Amino acid sequence: MNSESSTQTAPTDVESVVRRYYAVVSDLSSAEDDLRHVLASDVSVIEHPNALVRSGARRDLAQTLEGFHRGKALLRAQTFDVHDVLVQGDRAAVRATWTGVIAHDAGPFRAGQELVAHVAATLVVRDGLIVEHETFDCYEPFDTVAA
Repeated sequence: MNSESSTQTAPTDVESVVRRYYAVVSDLSSAEDDLRHVLASDVSVIEHPNALVRSGARRDLAQTLEGFHRGKALLRAQTFDVHDVLVQGDRAAVRATWTGVIAHDAGPFRAGQELVAHVAATLVVRDGLIVEHETFDCYEPFDTVAA
């Protein structure tokens, strides 16, 4: 084993961490501790501008956990269908489809409304935890109601 491979997470481990992360986020019954077990304390999450977050966002762990709770409060169902996870060293490229169903009327959304986003993301895994997540979410057109 060379010194480079001993400092990096094995490709299958990177893929399993990434898939576990998406599974935790998808599962509305998962707890904050479940998410903490896959995120590093110094995680950086970058969400590029999209239909829901028009200016994009950069989040630390506390802000990511807050968003995790907001999503659970807004949605009655959600899934991440992870199509591909390509791994090189400690980095993974992901292609996925996210589907969320609104739980109750909230702002411009109505109960039962389905939102769909096609997702491309890169993630970095170190020591079995996600340290970086950069996501590009392309939402399918959806209707909104004036607040």
